[in-house]
Amino acid sequence: MDGQAVYFDGQTNRKHSVVLRIADRLEIVEQDAVVAVWPFADVRLADGPPTALLRLACTSALPLARLEVADEATKQAIVSHCPLLAAGRGGSQIMRIVFWSLAAACSIFGLAAYGVPAVADRLVPFVPQAWENRVGEMVDRQIRFFIRGNACSAPEGQAALATLVGKLKSAGGIDNAHEPLVLSSKIPNAFALPGGKIYVLDGLLEKAQSPDELAGVLAHELGHVKHRDGMRKLIHDGGTSFLIGLLFGDVTGAGAVLFAGRSLLDASYSRDAERDADAFASQTMRKLGRSAVPLGELLLRIPGAQAKGISTILSSHPLTEERLEALKKAQAPPSGVVTIFGPQDRIPHGV
Repeated sequence: MDGQAVYFDGQTNRKHSVVLRIADRLEIVEQDAVVAVWPFADVRLADGPPTALLRLACTSALPLARLEVADEATKQAIVSHCPLLAAGRGGSQIMRIVFWSLAAACSIFGLAAYGVPAVADRLVPFVPQAWENRVGEMVDRQIRFFIRGNACSAPEGQAALATLVGKLKSAGGIDNAHEPLVLSSKIPNAFALPGGKIYVLDGLLEKAQSPDELAGVLAHELGHVKHRDGMRKLIHDGGTSFLIGLLFGDVTGAGAVLFAGRSLLDASYSRDAERDADAFASQTMRKLGRSAVPLGELLLRIPGAQAKGISTILSSHPLTEERLEALKKAQAPPSGVVTIFGPQDRIPHGV
Protein backbone atom coordinates (compact mmCIF):
# COMPACT_ATOMS: atom_id res chain seq x y z
CA MET A 1 0.00 0.00 0.00
CA ASP A 2 1.21 3.47 -0.85
CA GLY A 3 0.23 6.74 0.76
CA GLN A 4 1.15 10.42 0.68
CA ALA A 5 3.09 12.17 3.47
CA VAL A 6 5.35 15.09 4.28
CA TYR A 7 8.87 14.16 5.32
CA PHE A 8 11.44 16.14 7.33
CA ASP A 9 14.86 14.48 6.99
CA GLY A 10 16.22 15.80 10.33
CA GLN A 11 19.04 17.72 8.65
CA THR A 12 17.19 20.69 7.16
CA ASN A 13 13.82 22.33 7.79
CA ARG A 14 12.68 21.73 4.18
CA LYS A 15 9.48 19.79 3.65
CA HIS A 16 9.70 16.82 1.30
CA SER A 17 6.53 15.55 -0.39
CA VAL A 18 7.01 11.79 -0.33
CA VAL A 19 5.22 8.52 -0.92
CA LEU A 20 5.05 5.93 1.85
CA ARG A 21 5.34 2.30 0.80
CA ILE A 22 3.91 0.02 3.43
CA ALA A 23 5.03 -3.59 3.03
CA ASP A 24 7.28 -5.38 5.53
CA ARG A 25 8.65 -1.99 6.51
CA LEU A 26 7.94 1.69 5.95
CA GLU A 27 9.78 3.01 2.91
CA ILE A 28 9.95 6.74 2.28
CA VAL A 29 10.12 7.46 -1.45
CA GLU A 30 10.86 10.78 -3.11
CA GLN A 31 10.84 11.05 -6.91
CA ASP A 32 10.95 7.24 -7.25
CA ALA A 33 14.02 6.98 -4.98
CA VAL A 34 13.94 5.44 -1.53
CA VAL A 35 15.39 8.12 0.75
CA ALA A 36 14.78 6.38 4.09
CA VAL A 37 13.57 3.09 5.52
CA TRP A 38 11.83 2.89 8.88
CA PRO A 39 11.30 -0.56 10.45
CA PHE A 40 7.79 -0.89 11.84
CA ALA A 41 9.14 -1.75 15.29
CA ASP A 42 11.05 1.56 15.38
CA VAL A 43 8.18 3.86 14.42
CA ARG A 44 6.80 6.02 17.22
CA LEU A 45 4.30 8.82 17.62
CA ALA A 46 6.14 12.15 17.66
CA ASP A 47 5.48 14.77 20.31
CA GLY A 48 3.76 17.93 19.21
CA PRO A 49 0.65 20.09 19.57
CA PRO A 50 -2.77 18.49 18.97
CA THR A 51 -3.46 18.21 15.26
CA ALA A 52 -5.33 16.08 12.72
CA LEU A 53 -1.99 15.00 11.29
CA LEU A 54 -0.34 11.76 12.33
CA ARG A 55 3.18 12.83 13.31
CA LEU A 56 5.77 10.06 13.37
CA ALA A 57 9.37 9.62 14.45
CA CYS A 58 11.76 6.70 14.24
CA THR A 59 14.12 5.50 16.93
CA SER A 60 16.68 4.32 14.37
CA ALA A 61 16.54 7.52 12.27
CA LEU A 62 17.96 10.97 12.93
CA PRO A 63 16.49 12.48 16.12
CA LEU A 64 14.73 15.30 14.28
CA ALA A 65 13.44 13.23 11.36
CA ARG A 66 9.64 13.37 11.12
CA LEU A 67 6.74 12.18 9.00
CA GLU A 68 3.37 13.93 8.81
CA VAL A 69 0.48 11.89 7.46
CA ALA A 70 -2.91 13.44 6.68
CA ASP A 71 -4.59 10.67 4.70
CA GLU A 72 -6.90 8.59 6.91
CA ALA A 73 -6.35 5.31 5.06
CA THR A 74 -2.57 5.68 5.34
CA LYS A 75 -2.93 6.50 9.02
CA GLN A 76 -4.91 3.32 9.65
CA ALA A 77 -2.39 1.23 7.74
CA ILE A 78 0.52 2.63 9.74
CA VAL A 79 -1.29 2.12 13.05
CA SER A 80 -2.07 -1.50 12.15
CA HIS A 81 1.53 -2.29 11.14
CA CYS A 82 3.46 -0.49 13.93
CA PRO A 83 2.99 -2.40 17.22
CA LEU A 84 5.05 -0.01 19.31
CA LEU A 85 3.65 3.19 17.87
CA ALA A 86 2.60 4.68 21.21
CA ALA A 87 5.59 3.36 23.18
CA GLY A 88 7.76 6.09 24.62
CA ARG A 89 5.18 8.78 24.04
CA GLY A 90 3.33 10.61 26.79
CA GLY A 91 4.30 8.76 29.96
CA SER A 92 7.86 8.11 28.83
CA GLN A 93 8.31 11.69 27.71
CA ILE A 94 6.83 12.94 30.95
CA MET A 95 9.13 10.64 32.89
CA ARG A 96 12.12 12.04 31.02
CA ILE A 97 11.03 15.57 31.83
CA VAL A 98 10.46 14.67 35.48
CA PHE A 99 13.82 12.88 35.64
CA TRP A 100 15.81 15.79 34.25
CA SER A 101 13.86 18.29 36.35
CA LEU A 102 14.68 16.31 39.47
CA ALA A 103 18.28 16.02 38.34
CA ALA A 104 18.48 19.79 37.89
CA ALA A 105 16.89 20.38 41.31
CA CYS A 106 19.33 17.94 42.93
CA SER A 107 22.22 19.69 41.22
CA ILE A 108 21.09 23.07 42.54
CA PHE A 109 20.59 21.64 46.02
CA GLY A 110 23.96 19.93 45.90
CA LEU A 111 25.64 23.15 44.83
CA ALA A 112 23.94 25.10 47.61
CA ALA A 113 24.52 22.47 50.31
CA TYR A 114 28.01 21.29 49.37
CA GLY A 115 29.43 23.27 46.46
CA VAL A 116 29.11 26.83 47.79
CA PRO A 117 30.28 25.97 51.35
CA ALA A 118 33.29 24.14 49.92
CA VAL A 119 34.04 27.05 47.60
CA ALA A 120 33.63 29.50 50.49
CA ASP A 121 36.22 27.68 52.60
CA ARG A 122 38.68 27.59 49.73
CA LEU A 123 38.01 31.04 48.32
CA VAL A 124 38.25 33.15 51.48
CA PRO A 125 42.07 32.93 51.77
CA PHE A 126 42.32 34.36 48.24
CA VAL A 127 39.92 37.27 48.79
CA PRO A 128 42.10 40.42 48.96
CA GLN A 129 42.01 42.06 52.36
CA ALA A 130 41.18 45.35 50.61
CA TRP A 131 37.97 43.78 49.20
CA GLU A 132 36.98 42.49 52.61
CA ASN A 133 37.64 45.91 54.16
CA ARG A 134 35.47 47.49 51.49
CA VAL A 135 32.60 45.11 52.26
CA GLY A 136 32.90 45.95 55.97
CA GLU A 137 32.83 49.68 55.28
CA MET A 138 29.73 49.44 53.10
CA VAL A 139 27.91 47.18 55.57
CA ASP A 140 28.62 49.61 58.42
CA ARG A 141 25.75 51.91 57.39
CA GLN A 142 23.33 49.01 57.20
CA ILE A 143 24.31 47.83 60.67
CA ARG A 144 23.60 51.25 62.14
CA PHE A 145 20.29 51.45 60.27
CA PHE A 146 19.14 48.07 61.61
CA ILE A 147 20.17 48.84 65.18
CA ARG A 148 19.17 52.53 65.12
CA GLY A 149 21.57 53.32 67.94
CA ASN A 150 23.94 56.26 68.30
CA ALA A 151 27.64 55.69 68.79
CA CYS A 152 28.79 56.16 72.39
CA SER A 153 31.67 58.58 72.77
CA ALA A 154 32.44 59.00 76.50
CA PRO A 155 36.23 59.51 76.49
CA GLU A 156 37.01 57.46 79.62
CA GLY A 157 34.95 54.46 78.55
CA GLN A 158 36.30 54.48 75.01
CA ALA A 159 39.87 54.70 76.28
CA ALA A 160 39.34 51.76 78.64
CA LEU A 161 37.74 49.65 75.91
CA ALA A 162 40.49 50.55 73.43
CA THR A 163 43.10 49.51 76.00
CA LEU A 164 41.38 46.16 76.48
CA VAL A 165 41.06 45.44 72.75
CA GLY A 166 44.65 46.54 72.19
CA LYS A 167 45.89 43.94 74.71
CA LEU A 168 43.68 41.24 73.21
CA LYS A 169 44.88 42.03 69.68
CA SER A 170 48.49 41.94 70.80
CA ALA A 171 48.04 38.63 72.62
CA GLY A 172 46.14 37.13 69.68
CA GLY A 173 48.51 38.33 66.97
CA ILE A 174 45.87 40.40 65.16
CA ASP A 175 46.75 43.53 63.25
CA ASN A 176 43.70 44.10 61.03
CA ALA A 177 40.98 44.64 63.66
CA HIS A 178 39.66 48.16 64.20
CA GLU A 179 39.02 49.77 67.53
CA PRO A 180 35.61 48.67 68.88
CA LEU A 181 32.60 50.86 68.34
CA VAL A 182 29.95 50.97 71.08
CA LEU A 183 26.37 51.59 69.98
CA SER A 184 23.56 52.62 72.26
CA SER A 185 21.16 49.69 72.36
CA LYS A 186 19.56 47.60 75.09
CA ILE A 187 20.20 44.44 73.09
CA PRO A 188 23.08 42.49 74.68
CA ASN A 189 25.18 41.75 71.63
CA ALA A 190 28.62 42.00 70.08
CA PHE A 191 29.71 41.06 66.57
CA ALA A 192 32.51 41.56 64.07
CA LEU A 193 32.24 42.72 60.46
CA PRO A 194 34.36 41.58 57.55
CA GLY A 195 37.51 43.65 57.60
CA GLY A 196 37.82 43.68 61.39
CA LYS A 197 35.38 46.30 62.66
CA ILE A 198 33.90 45.18 66.00
CA TYR A 199 30.62 46.39 67.48
CA VAL A 200 29.67 46.22 71.14
CA LEU A 201 26.11 47.13 72.09
CA ASP A 202 25.61 48.94 75.38
CA GLY A 203 23.21 46.23 76.53
CA LEU A 204 26.13 43.79 76.67
CA LEU A 205 28.13 46.13 78.89
CA GLU A 206 25.16 46.30 81.26
CA LYS A 207 25.00 42.49 81.46
CA ALA A 208 28.72 41.96 82.02
CA GLN A 209 29.64 41.64 85.73
CA SER A 210 33.41 41.50 85.41
CA PRO A 211 36.11 42.71 83.03
CA ASP A 212 36.96 39.09 82.18
CA GLU A 213 33.42 38.45 80.88
CA LEU A 214 33.61 41.36 78.45
CA ALA A 215 37.19 40.49 77.52
CA GLY A 216 36.15 36.90 76.73
CA VAL A 217 33.38 38.09 74.40
CA LEU A 218 35.71 40.48 72.60
CA ALA A 219 38.38 37.79 72.32
CA HIS A 220 35.77 35.48 70.79
CA GLU A 221 34.81 38.12 68.21
CA LEU A 222 38.48 38.76 67.46
CA GLY A 223 38.72 35.05 66.76
CA HIS A 224 36.09 35.46 64.03
CA VAL A 225 38.15 38.35 62.65
CA LYS A 226 41.34 36.28 62.75
CA HIS A 227 39.69 33.41 60.87
CA ARG A 228 37.79 35.73 58.48
CA ASP A 229 34.53 33.99 59.41
CA GLY A 230 32.39 36.99 58.44
CA MET A 231 33.59 36.87 54.84
CA ARG A 232 33.23 33.10 54.75
CA LYS A 233 29.65 33.34 56.01
CA LEU A 234 28.70 35.95 53.42
CA ILE A 235 29.94 33.73 50.59
CA HIS A 236 28.26 30.69 52.17
CA ASP A 237 24.89 32.36 52.82
CA GLY A 238 24.85 34.51 49.71
CA GLY A 239 25.06 31.50 47.43
CA THR A 240 26.07 31.62 43.80
CA SER A 241 24.84 35.20 43.12
CA PHE A 242 26.97 36.71 45.88
CA LEU A 243 29.87 34.44 44.89
CA ILE A 244 29.71 35.57 41.25
CA GLY A 245 29.55 39.19 42.38
CA LEU A 246 32.59 38.64 44.55
CA LEU A 247 34.52 36.99 41.73
CA PHE A 248 33.83 39.96 39.46
CA GLY A 249 34.55 42.53 42.15
CA ASP A 250 30.92 43.69 42.50
CA VAL A 251 30.70 43.43 46.29
CA THR A 252 29.25 46.85 47.12
CA GLY A 253 25.98 46.84 45.19
CA ALA A 254 22.88 47.84 47.13
CA GLY A 255 21.45 44.32 47.13
CA ALA A 256 24.72 42.75 48.25
CA VAL A 257 25.21 45.30 51.01
CA LEU A 258 21.66 44.90 52.31
CA PHE A 259 22.02 41.13 52.31
CA ALA A 260 25.40 41.29 54.02
CA GLY A 261 24.18 43.55 56.83
CA ARG A 262 21.12 41.42 57.60
CA SER A 263 23.09 38.17 57.28
CA LEU A 264 25.75 39.25 59.75
CA LEU A 265 23.13 40.27 62.31
CA ASP A 266 20.71 37.37 62.02
CA ALA A 267 22.61 34.29 60.87
CA SER A 268 24.75 32.12 63.09
CA TYR A 269 28.21 30.81 62.43
CA SER A 270 28.85 27.13 61.94
CA ARG A 271 29.71 24.95 64.93
CA ASP A 272 33.28 24.65 63.72
CA ALA A 273 33.61 28.43 63.43
CA GLU A 274 32.23 28.94 66.96
CA ARG A 275 34.49 26.22 68.34
CA ASP A 276 37.53 27.79 66.70
CA ALA A 277 36.60 31.26 67.97
CA ASP A 278 36.23 29.82 71.49
CA ALA A 279 39.64 28.19 71.20
CA PHE A 280 41.14 31.50 70.06
CA ALA A 281 39.49 33.29 73.00
CA SER A 282 40.87 30.69 75.43
CA GLN A 283 44.39 30.95 74.04
CA THR A 284 44.31 34.74 74.02
CA MET A 285 43.00 35.00 77.58
CA ARG A 286 45.60 32.48 78.78
CA LYS A 287 48.37 34.64 77.34
CA LEU A 288 46.99 37.46 79.46
CA GLY A 289 46.92 35.22 82.53
CA ARG A 290 43.12 35.14 82.55
CA SER A 291 40.39 32.53 81.98
CA ALA A 292 37.82 32.37 79.17
CA VAL A 293 35.24 30.65 81.38
CA PRO A 294 33.63 34.03 82.27
CA LEU A 295 32.68 34.22 78.58
CA GLY A 296 30.45 31.19 79.12
CA GLU A 297 29.09 32.61 82.37
CA LEU A 298 28.06 35.81 80.60
CA LEU A 299 26.37 33.97 77.74
CA LEU A 300 24.39 31.84 80.17
CA ARG A 301 22.96 34.97 81.80
CA ILE A 302 21.85 36.59 78.54
CA PRO A 303 18.29 35.64 77.54
CA GLY A 304 18.03 34.10 74.10
CA ALA A 305 14.95 36.09 73.11
CA GLN A 306 15.29 38.38 70.12
CA ALA A 307 14.47 42.06 70.16
CA LYS A 308 13.52 44.15 67.16
CA GLY A 309 14.38 41.27 64.84
CA ILE A 310 18.06 41.28 65.80
CA SER A 311 19.59 38.22 67.40
CA THR A 312 21.18 38.43 70.82
CA ILE A 313 24.66 37.07 71.22
CA LEU A 314 23.24 33.89 72.77
CA SER A 315 20.97 33.14 69.81
CA SER A 316 23.65 33.97 67.25
CA HIS A 317 26.41 32.25 69.29
CA PRO A 318 24.57 29.43 71.10
CA LEU A 319 26.54 28.16 74.07
CA THR A 320 26.34 24.39 73.99
CA GLU A 321 27.43 22.13 76.84
CA GLU A 322 30.26 20.92 74.62
CA ARG A 323 31.56 24.46 74.17
CA LEU A 324 31.21 25.27 77.86
CA GLU A 325 33.18 22.15 78.80
CA ALA A 326 35.87 23.06 76.28
CA LEU A 327 36.17 26.54 77.84
CA LYS A 328 36.51 25.02 81.29
CA LYS A 329 39.19 22.57 80.16
CA ALA A 330 41.18 25.34 78.51
CA GLN A 331 40.95 27.75 81.44
CA ALA A 332 43.95 28.97 83.33
CA PRO A 333 43.61 30.29 86.88
CA PRO A 334 43.75 34.10 86.78
CA SER A 335 47.32 35.04 87.59
CA GLY A 336 46.72 38.72 88.02
CA VAL A 337 49.92 39.38 86.12
CA VAL A 338 48.11 41.35 83.43
CA THR A 339 45.48 43.91 84.37
CA ILE A 340 42.70 43.78 81.82
CA PHE A 341 41.61 47.42 81.65
CA GLY A 342 43.97 49.55 83.65
CA PRO A 343 44.41 50.88 87.14
CA GLN A 344 40.67 50.90 87.86
CA ASP A 345 40.09 47.39 86.41
CA ARG A 346 36.38 47.92 85.85
CA ILE A 347 33.83 47.62 83.08
CA PRO A 348 33.51 50.93 81.14
CA HIS A 349 29.75 51.48 81.58
CA GLY A 350 28.26 54.48 79.88
CA VAL A 351 30.70 54.55 77.01
